[in-house]
Amino acid sequence: MNVPAPGLPPRVRIHEVGARDGLQNEKTAVPTGVKAEFIHRLAAAGLTTIEATSFVHPKWVPQLADAEQLLPQLADVEAHLPVLVPNERGLDRALALGATRIAVFGSATETFASRNLNRTVAESLAMFEPVVARAKEGGAHVRGYLSMCFGDPWEGAVPVHQVVRVAKALLDLGCDELSLGDTIGVATPGHVQALLGELNEEGVPTDRIGVHFHDTYGQALSNTLAALQHGVTTVDASAGGLGGCPYAKSATGNLATEDLVWMLDGLGIETGVDLAALTATSVWMAEQLGRPSPSRTVRALSHKE
Repeated sequence: MNVPAPGLPPRVRIHEVGARDGLQNEKTAVPTGVKAEFIHRLAAAGLTTIEATSFVHPKWVPQLADAEQLLPQLADVEAHLPVLVPNERGLDRALALGATRIAVFGSATETFASRNLNRTVAESLAMFEPVVARAKEGGAHVRGYLSMCFGDPWEGAVPVHQVVRVAKALLDLGCDELSLGDTIGVATPGHVQALLGELNEEGVPTDRIGVHFHDTYGQALSNTLAALQHGVTTVDASAGGLGGCPYAKSATGNLATEDLVWMLDGLGIETGVDLAALTATSVWMAEQLGRPSPSRTVRALSHKE
């Protein structure tokens, strides 16, 4: 039953990350053809933004070493296909394949910046500056990911003002949108609204913000609802609940796209996503990976069938 709640946006754009963030931590190599089929199925289910892959060095994320082989197989996909690039070399590789939407990945904390990028926060921003500038010059859309926005496994709770400072720096570089990441899943709704409120107070408009929640403590949907109540209309999610972070061992799976769509459908919020087709896609992908999907909605609907 669709029962709308007051104060929520009429439509939400889901930024699907299953093919990149979802698969990057898989120990066994997923064949390029399976990845391509996964993305085709996600697009057929109605997802309009599907993060395809990453152009990081294969040494750091072996699962995504086939980016050059994958993108040509997606030429007929009718969806935006952003790719993650860590530096100018990654950007060169992405642009050579015709990428028109790119993302950079920063950290709100020094420890994670050091472990993930081998740089300080300031050094990482300096590294991103020419990447963003060149991408924008070429007409590309640029997304800035900001990880550890709510808690860090080494530093603990992350002060809101610290997150706001780095978030503004990413936008000042020229990023079109910002994705706030709860990388280890420790956020709670009040914390989410406090961060969004301070970002607004510091001049960051809500329409340039997306949210990226992990479900470590079962808070991803409640945190998403808090963001929606604040006016956020871009939500990251991963089909089947796939994913984690290879550099933060306490990070468990992303918010499952099916769980998100179930909630949004119930609230009467449009997504354009066919939940049955999406569920079938995640069941298929789980079969490819040899284990059941952690998504509660996938399990409920596939068991029901």
